[in-house]
Amino acid sequence: MQIDKDSAGVRFPPPLMFLGALGAGMLLDALIGRWGLPFGNYLEHSAGWVLLVGGAAVLLSAAGLFRRAGTRLEPWKTSSALITDGVYRWTRNPMYLGMAAAYLGIALILDSLTVALLLVPLVLAVEREVIAREEGYMEAKFGDAYRAYKASVRRWF
Repeated sequence: MQIDKDSAGVRFPPPLMFLGALGAGMLLDALIGRWGLPFGNYLEHSAGWVLLVGGAAVLLSAAGLFRRAGTRLEPWKTSSALITDGVYRWTRNPMYLGMAAAYLGIALILDSLTVALLLVPLVLAVEREVIAREEGYMEAKFGDAYRAYKASVRRWF
């Protein structure tokens, strides 16, 4: 992975962070036994599919806005546009929110408490290693426009 000098300098692809946590949770389930969730299979599976499909829709919507604006999706590449419309009107990080929702949906579908609990350190790692870097970069690159956007739109919800 080649990191551009004019970028947020993210060192690890966020989708791989989510997949790695999912894989680690599934491996732990295989090694120590799966601890189920207490909600009942019908409710878990229904909520899981809603979260998985909804998260994917949010993620794909945000990715489409990046493509239309002609800027790169990868946070280790140069950003050429500040996107504030579409799903970015409600959250500054719809791609990570979408990935987190899809991840939680998969945890519910798998009926895995271990996978679900790993979402907490995963989100903390994404905030520290990805979002904090991106926010610093965006503020330096887009200045007052980004600061105004940041003041009016929440990080997650």
